[in-house]
Amino acid sequence: MEEDIPISDRNPSHNHPQAAPGQRASHLPSLTPLRGIAAIWVVLYHYGVLYFPSMQPDKHTALLNKGYLAVDLFFLLSGFVMAHVYCEVFERRVDSRSYWSFLSARIARLYPLHLAVLGLFVALALIVSITEYAAGGPLAGIPVTGVRSMLALLANLFMLQGLHASTLSWNYAAWSISLEFMAYLAFPFVLVHVWRAGPRARGLLALFLCAVLAGLAWWTGDDFNQWDGPTTLLRCLPEFLLGTLLYRVYVSQPRAGLLSGDAIAAVLLALVLLTLHLKGPDLLVVVLFAALLMAVVSNRSRIGAWLNCSPLIWLGEVSYALYLIHGLVEHTTSEILAKALHIQDRHALSTGSSFGMMMLMVGVSLLLAAACYRWIEKPAQRYLRGALALRSDAAGMAVNQARKPSRA
Repeated sequence: MEEDIPISDRNPSHNHPQAAPGQRASHLPSLTPLRGIAAIWVVLYHYGVLYFPSMQPDKHTALLNKGYLAVDLFFLLSGFVMAHVYCEVFERRVDSRSYWSFLSARIARLYPLHLAVLGLFVALALIVSITEYAAGGPLAGIPVTGVRSMLALLANLFMLQGLHASTLSWNYAAWSISLEFMAYLAFPFVLVHVWRAGPRARGLLALFLCAVLAGLAWWTGDDFNQWDGPTTLLRCLPEFLLGTLLYRVYVSQPRAGLLSGDAIAAVLLALVLLTLHLKGPDLLVVVLFAALLMAVVSNRSRIGAWLNCSPLIWLGEVSYALYLIHGLVEHTTSEILAKALHIQDRHALSTGSSFGMMMLMVGVSLLLAAACYRWIEKPAQRYLRGALALRSDAAGMAVNQARKPSRA
C-alpha cells in the first residue's frame, strides 16, 4: 500500500504522458482518497475487531470484520498505479539503468519510514526491558528467535518478514509491505510482456489470475485473510498483476460514456457495501473491488468530486504512515495496559471503555501519521532518491569511461 499515487484534482486530465523512472506521471483521479479509506478501514478492523473483542461489531454488520480485505484493495491499487507510472519506461525493454532507477524509487518510497517505525519498536522493547530490570525483574533483552527477536529484526531490515510473518514480525502490519516489495522486484519484467500482449493474451492472463484466486478461495475456505506463509504470495501476486492488467484496459478503452458518470460507480459501491455487510464471499468482494477501481478512476461526476475532497486526499497522503504507525500505537497500548494498569485480558474491558480507547488510539495514530509523513517520510524520500540517483549516475559514468577506447 506504499505506492506513489499521483494526487488528483477535481478536473484531472486524461493525458498519458511519459514518466521518467521514479517520477510521478499525470494525475489519476480518486485513487489517493481510495487508498486513505482503505487504510482507515484496516485500522478500524485491527482495533475494533481484533484488539477489543468485547465490541463485537458483527452483531450489527460484517463491514469491520471484513476489514482485512482492504489489503487486497491495496494490492490491486499498487499494480494499477505502478503500471501508470512506469508503463512508458518499461513498455519495450528493461535495461539495467531503468531497472535500478525503478528500484531506487521504490526503496526511497518504502524503506525510510519502515526503518524509522522499526527503530521505534526496538526502542520501545529496550525501554520496557530496562524498566522491568530497574523494578527488580530479570534483564530479558531481545530474544534471538520468534516475534520481535534478533532474527526477526534481520528479516525486517531486508524486507523479508512477509515470508513468515507469524515469527518474523516486529510491526505486524508490515508483512504486506514486504510482499509488495517482492512483487516490485519482478514488476518491470512482467510489465514488458503485459504491455506487448494483445487483447486475447491479456484476457487469458486475467482468467488465469482469477482462477488462481478462486483456487486460493477453495483452498482456504474463502478466507482471504492470509498473512502468514506461502499462501500470502497467492494472495498478493495475482492481485498485483490483476491491477496491472486493469490499467492496461483503462488506457486502451475510451473513458467517456457510462464509466464517466455516477450510475455504474454507485451500483458497484452499493454491491461492495452490501456484500461486506452480509459477510459475502471474499472472492466476490475482490472481483467487485477490481470493477469498482475501474469505475472510480474513470468517474468524472459527483462521486469523483466527493472522493477528491481535501480531507480524503489528506487521508490518502498519510495512509502509508498510518498503516505502519498504527501497529506501534497498538503495541504501546498493550504495554501500558499490561505493565501500568495490570490489564492482561482485554475481554474484561466493557464495550464503552473499549470504544473510547479505540477512538483514542485512532486519533493518536492519525496525529502520529501526519507527523511521520511530514517530518520523516517525505524528507527522507527526497533525500534518498537524490542520493541513489547520484550513485546511479556515477556508476553509469564509470561504465561509459570504461567502454571508451584507449588512445594509446
